Amino acid sequence: MRDAGAKCERTARRVLGLTDLRPGQLAAMTALAEGRDTLVVMPTGAGKSAIYQVPALLLPGPTLVVSPLIALQRDQVESLRRRDEEAVSLDASTPASRRSEAFEALRAGETEFLFCAPEQLARPDVVRELAAASPSLMVVDEAHCVSSWGHDFRPDYLRLGAVAEALGRPVIAALTATAAPPVRAEIVDRLGMREPLEIVQGFDRPNISLTVRRMLDDPAVELVAAVAQEPLPGIVYTASRRQTGRLAGMLTEAGLRAEAYHAGLRRAERDQVHGRFMSGELDVVVSTNAFGMGIDKPDVRFVHHAEVPGSPDSYYQEIGRAGRDGEAARAVLFYRPEDLGLHRFFTGALPDPETLERLAQAVAAAGPGADRKQLRERTELSPRRLTSLLDLLERAGAVRLGTRRVSPVPGAPDPHAAAELAMRLAERRRDVERTRLEMMRRYAETEECRRRFLLGYFGEELAEPCGNCDTCRAGTADQPANGEGPFRVHAHVEHETWGHGQVIQRGEDRLTVLFQEAGYRELSLEAVLEQRLLTETGAEGRS
Repeated sequence: MRDAGAKCERTARRVLGLTDLRPGQLAAMTALAEGRDTLVVMPTGAGKSAIYQVPALLLPGPTLVVSPLIALQRDQVESLRRRDEEAVSLDASTPASRRSEAFEALRAGETEFLFCAPEQLARPDVVRELAAASPSLMVVDEAHCVSSWGHDFRPDYLRLGAVAEALGRPVIAALTATAAPPVRAEIVDRLGMREPLEIVQGFDRPNISLTVRRMLDDPAVELVAAVAQEPLPGIVYTASRRQTGRLAGMLTEAGLRAEAYHAGLRRAERDQVHGRFMSGELDVVVSTNAFGMGIDKPDVRFVHHAEVPGSPDSYYQEIGRAGRDGEAARAVLFYRPEDLGLHRFFTGALPDPETLERLAQAVAAAGPGADRKQLRERTELSPRRLTSLLDLLERAGAVRLGTRRVSPVPGAPDPHAAAELAMRLAERRRDVERTRLEMMRRYAETEECRRRFLLGYFGEELAEPCGNCDTCRAGTADQPANGEGPFRVHAHVEHETWGHGQVIQRGEDRLTVLFQEAGYRELSLEAVLEQRLLTETGAEGRS
């Protein structure tokens, strides 16, 4: 498209009233308008919606927006309609008559935007109707959900690459607020993105003060006392549903308007808590990680964690819900080392090899185009479990996944060998997950600048201590960020056993390297130099 950047700027100004685009916005808009797949990592509130809305109006054909949050879809539809842009959303409650009207309007060019959850794209009739409308742009919001590295992994997202092909392969825009390098790589792979432009903008949230309070016993009493001293409103995250009710009760007894929130509540109860929090009727929500995406409340003043999360990915996503108005906010982690044991237990879970083999046999017996429903009946697996195991078998080269059907790959390993390959993949993923948990432990126990540690995990470098975390205030975080000598931050390296990697942090006496196959590893710099454990390869050394 000729002069796509200028057209994007004019359209953003005319339609959205945006006179000053934020860093990264114009580059992403321009790439999409020129027909290039684009992965965008930007904080919530940084204008990711505008990134797809502007090129959508320049590209011929309608736009499909995939989002896991029905409430957020409806908000987007209302916002677009206020600007006289035609948009509709589909979910499980949409009547058949309204579905037909929506698809007719889409085919006729009367509607530009259609929003739906990934579950809707498991329906063959929905995919057929969308394909008939020939969408030019497919937007995957909360794209980290496609990655099993990600903290909000959702198996329904695994179909989206096949959906894109079934729709005639529109341009793909993948959007997320937080994604470490391995998550970004898996997003690109799972969605089948073609030479995408990657725009990673602004992980740093300097207005959020970071603190870790190391605990010997149950932190409940100290947490409640801390919350009572905080400016309101805020969020408390805890690991179990039972704890949400207990802590919410304690906070209520302390005079705060607090409610529990978790996935076990009825939808109406969850919606009520969400609505009361957003409208200012609640001071605190105590939740499992179910209270997350779509919480775009600008004035959240604190996010406290009663236990350590399983990875820096989930932790940073959750604390990022504080201080979105740019004003001062606090993130406090109440850390007990024994809480890591629960995460180690769950990350140790592996699929049953006999179940994998039985599923591979069922696919082979059904032949090309096996229906997922039939496979569920034959194997007695839940839809979620079936999708996860099929994904492993696909990665083992045994099956090919479509939007609804599954086929054996000609010349693939027999079911027993396929199950063994899939098990090895699962074991490798388990080992990598444990390295992420180890990075969370390192964050909680470090005496260096906590913000610099977190940003390094996400591939960003902070040259100086931030001055707004407890280690900086304690005076222990004054070491230089990158030390001196070889293996600088972002250097590409090779390890004899772990393969290709990239240095993401370098202190005075140690390196943290993200290996493509082995995950995050912390190495003694002295050992690396004396034993020649790493070789710098340059960017071309990456596979």
